[in-house]
Amino acid sequence: MIRQAAVAGQFYPSGPERLKQLIASFLPEKAVKKENALACVLPHAGYVYSGNVAATTLASINIPDTCIILGPNHTGFGTPASIMTEGRWQTPFGIMDIDTARARSILGHSSYLQDDEVAHAYEHSIEVQLPLIRQIKSAAFRFVPIILASDEKLMYKDIAHSIAASIREAQESILIIASSDMTHDEPQKLAMEKDQEAIEAILALDADELEDRIKRLHISMCGYMPAIIAIMAAKELGAKTARLAAYQTSGDISGDYSSVVGYAGIVIN
Repeated sequence: MIRQAAVAGQFYPSGPERLKQLIASFLPEKAVKKENALACVLPHAGYVYSGNVAATTLASINIPDTCIILGPNHTGFGTPASIMTEGRWQTPFGIMDIDTARARSILGHSSYLQDDEVAHAYEHSIEVQLPLIRQIKSAAFRFVPIILASDEKLMYKDIAHSIAASIREAQESILIIASSDMTHDEPQKLAMEKDQEAIEAILALDADELEDRIKRLHISMCGYMPAIIAIMAAKELGAKTARLAAYQTSGDISGDYSSVVGYAGIVIN
């Protein structure tokens, strides 16, 4: 099965040369020291708004040959916790392969995940990461796509443990990516204040505190579920620290600060 690109030409250019040029424009002019990472948080809006944050973050990481990418379900299609265990995804840079062995391993460890293509068909939160990773890595890679639509605590723990157990079995470097934008449609000052609360919890690697702040402060971070699972899995794998690689809002690009979306890039190691 080949999953066709759903948002090429909308969230990012559909032509490979234009896409390559755009991603290159986001990258630092000078070489950046790269570090190994267990996980990261990346935004998933249109590249004109969030591409700089995502690219800056990825450029600071040694990207391994397999990435596990968790995204929120914006479409409402499919099961609450959907993984694809086989198939290929079309992108402007060509076909990209699912890591079937790793996906099946994660599914085998989990009581919540279901093998489901429907949730992935039109969802953008994973798709937009693929061209960025491919160009910045400068080599082919495989990935495991997981889309989430449930905030059940037992699900968090189950999927996080399943990912960590599978990575330990693989005995190789694998990057966990939580795809998420931050606060949506708030004035710049308020959005930045709310985002700071969420970012502080992520930097502390405190999944419970992140969930509490999201709900208590009404922070409209669409991918907080992927972020919680990424924190939990990374900690199970020995994560001790995190750093904020980049942050900006849509207002910093558009000049309209009356209603913005926040974008954060965070590296966990």
